[in-house]
Amino acid sequence: MNREDFPMLEKGYIYFDNGATTFKPKKVIDKIVDYYSEYTANAHRGDYDLSHKVDTEYENTREVVRKFINARDRDEIIFTSGTTESMNMIVFSFFKYYLHKDDEVLITKTEHASNVLPWYELEKEIGIVVKFIPLNKNHEVELEALKSVVTEKTKVVSIASITNVIGDIRPILEISKFVHNNDIMLVVDGAQGVPHIKTDVIRDNIDFLAFSAHKMLGPTGVGVLYGKKKYLEMMHPFKYGGGMNNIFSSTKEIEYKEVPLKLEAGTENIAGVLGLKEAILYLENIGMDKIHEYELELKKYLVEKLKKIDNITVYNENSEAGIVTFNINKIFAEDASKYLNHYKICVRAGNHCSKMVKDEIEVKNTCRISLYLYNTKKEIDKLIDVLENSKDIYDIIL
Repeated sequence: MNREDFPMLEKGYIYFDNGATTFKPKKVIDKIVDYYSEYTANAHRGDYDLSHKVDTEYENTREVVRKFINARDRDEIIFTSGTTESMNMIVFSFFKYYLHKDDEVLITKTEHASNVLPWYELEKEIGIVVKFIPLNKNHEVELEALKSVVTEKTKVVSIASITNVIGDIRPILEISKFVHNNDIMLVVDGAQGVPHIKTDVIRDNIDFLAFSAHKMLGPTGVGVLYGKKKYLEMMHPFKYGGGMNNIFSSTKEIEYKEVPLKLEAGTENIAGVLGLKEAILYLENIGMDKIHEYELELKKYLVEKLKKIDNITVYNENSEAGIVTFNINKIFAEDASKYLNHYKICVRAGNHCSKMVKDEIEVKNTCRISLYLYNTKKEIDKLIDVLENSKDIYDIIL
């Protein structure tokens, strides 16, 4: 799908590591180059035409993001460096002041580090309690399992919309209805979800959402923090400096700006923000439902092929996102990745920043194929051919 738009595909790689980062279409690349070559200036700083153009482009991106996730107000869109910074802001700029000792936060053992470590740190810092939602035999979240661990002390459920190893799509709407009926807040890590399925923060009544540009055809170093405006207004700034204040004086009088600028101190990655806009417009032009359907078609094709190879174990064949986690039996995952690299096939190997998944699948390291709109069945056929002839793996990599 649209392969001619991606210069990296001309290099001859079969790229199956889209969960880590994606290739960029020429429109995104051109937008970034255009900013640097035609109208470079800072945002929200200058009273001249160049700066005004940057202001307009920058704030237009905020509106494009708002529409993309169906937020009510463009002021609910905060630009960050990525999902990791967004999640840290949610935890340390809001929940650090909202939660109290012994309040419970529910996560799962299949969450990414960015949705685990900040909560662990907050547990040490103020005494909250991090608990785990039990998963079913397919390592998925079910509402009844969530209900089983909710207590009167539960204040937050923080989960990915799609996990980065199992690739299960969580029933966010169903979960949201339950938690809000019980005065529990919902935080969603959308790093793997927003690039692949339609995300609607109003429909799903999401309190906070985090995602990254580089996993959805955009540039690295840019992300989004969405929060309901009433919560963003309660947030303490994560960074302090230029652009986020109205007043500071020698008498130590301080007045901060309103959101979103209060939460965007310093010069943001302006070129990256503008690139994010082009990435979203590109995805919307194709259609998120069409992208998801195509990825599912590719995944089913891939899983069927992998299951016919005797020495391959697939760990998540029933999940409904374009992620397939597997191993070549008795072969270390990193060795398998090096073997595939010999044939210019790129897959991720290791624990994928999700180190508790081993508690679920009883394997520490795996190979991960994460598909996207520009992958093809022909590429999958090449992968399968290489895996079927993997008996010479150590002759290749040693």
